[in-house]
Amino acid sequence: MNAKVTINGKQYEYPVGTAYQEIAREHQKDYDWDIVLVSADKRLRELNKKLSGDCELVFYTTADPAGYQAYRRSLTLMLMKAVYKVAGNEAVHRAQVQHSLSSGYYCTLEGDLSLDEAFLKAVREKMLEYVEKKLPIEKRNVNTDQALKIFHEHRMYDKEKLFRYRRASRVNIYKMGDFEDYFYGYMVPDAGYLKYFDLHLYEGGFVIQFPDRKDPRSIPPFKPQGKIFQVMRQAVEWGDMLGISTVGDLNDCISRGGMQQLVMTQEALQERKIAEIARSIAEDSSRKFIMIAGPSSSGKTTFSHRLSIQLSAAGLKPHPIAVDNYFVEREQTPKDSDGNYNFECLEAIDIELFNRQMCELLEGKTVELPHFNFKTGKKEYNGDYMTLGPDDILVLEGIHCLNDRLSHSLPHESKFKIYISALTQLNVDEHNRIPTTDGRLIRRMVRDARTRGSSAARTIGMWPSVRRGEEENIFPYQEEADAMFNSALIYELSVLKQYAEPILFGIDRDAPEYMEAKRLLKFLDYFVGVDSSFIPENSLVREFIGGGCFRV
Repeated sequence: MNAKVTINGKQYEYPVGTAYQEIAREHQKDYDWDIVLVSADKRLRELNKKLSGDCELVFYTTADPAGYQAYRRSLTLMLMKAVYKVAGNEAVHRAQVQHSLSSGYYCTLEGDLSLDEAFLKAVREKMLEYVEKKLPIEKRNVNTDQALKIFHEHRMYDKEKLFRYRRASRVNIYKMGDFEDYFYGYMVPDAGYLKYFDLHLYEGGFVIQFPDRKDPRSIPPFKPQGKIFQVMRQAVEWGDMLGISTVGDLNDCISRGGMQQLVMTQEALQERKIAEIARSIAEDSSRKFIMIAGPSSSGKTTFSHRLSIQLSAAGLKPHPIAVDNYFVEREQTPKDSDGNYNFECLEAIDIELFNRQMCELLEGKTVELPHFNFKTGKKEYNGDYMTLGPDDILVLEGIHCLNDRLSHSLPHESKFKIYISALTQLNVDEHNRIPTTDGRLIRRMVRDARTRGSSAARTIGMWPSVRRGEEENIFPYQEEADAMFNSALIYELSVLKQYAEPILFGIDRDAPEYMEAKRLLKFLDYFVGVDSSFIPENSLVREFIGGGCFRV
């Protein structure tokens, strides 16, 4: 029996039971990049699944977010198989994916082995051997009790702990040869798809580099990003100190009644870091402009308020200024390729006015600061005059604050740059990384629903555009910061879960954003939810869930 299949608006017929992989091979010529996943009537599927009836198929390549994540996930599985094969199962006590770094993952190994160039070379060669053999990636569905037994036997204790809190009665286990593991999300059919990667020794561990999403057949140059690495290392150290490095650890803490103590300790650690940054600023009187930048939903506004309090405690007089007040008039705003106003490019800022006024303030002159009226699309002057005294300091917040082109006229020594981001230190388990962007997306959905009445679908729909703006205007400048602040809180996803789930469930099955909503709901299901009543009023989380003491 044949099924009618619609692909890119054209109709085809294939026998029921045909593997999607076969259909994908036939249509690969129409795509620039490798097809790795498919959706059948908007339901995401792995390519080794089979056609069951009439449907519309959409293929996903390694250049699409879902396909790119499947590639990274599958490559991590192949990496772990190779590590255990080269070292020997008994020699590896723990192999852990720690966090993102330089278009890849920073990983560490514990056990009776020497992590050196020779070891890494052997791992690389073993991975390439699997690619050459096109070693299949097989999936089997087992009951949760059986999965717990498998994880225990493989000494994957983080997974064992995670699945004690699993509501579902069954679990998907992925197998490559004789190596079994659990991964959160879909996989490619076999190792033959995983040709593009690189390995580098780095800081006691190693980095597996993934392809560039814009060019999924090339590996970008390895850039260590030393400052970001140190921030992530501190986050890992904080997690170790608190006894929480995975979702299973967090769930244990919550179920044993330790959440309040955890919240207070984590908040104290963040406050100490803010105080350290304020102290660094106060030590040099030539610093008059505190330039704060970071990607969407990093908590920049709350951070600016809390930093200002610490600066006041150090004897300074901080004045917050939003760089958005220096937007050019609406009709002068550049447009993107779709003809829409591009408010995120540097040219959307009146750079000359900004520099002139900042220089005049530095010279001791009195300046009337503008206020941008977003309704009229024009700057207004409402008598907001400012003069900088010896103890006055400006706290400037904007996406371009780390880019010297914004403040090109200001002396280098007068600026102190701060990069802020929610660099998630928590992992699902040993091998499943929580993407930093997922935490920020969930934060933004919750905040937009509360403050702007925006649906989760709208936030998800605009997220790719937001991410493009960050990659162009923020991430290239992050290593130029004088200080970095990690705004992620180890407990926050258990709190945000209560707010995010209802709005995600509200996305209609036929909506383009449904697939992403389903993925996020599955992700949030790993967490034991907690109430927000004991979250402090000045917490960064309050910027998103409400109930804070700052006007944000």
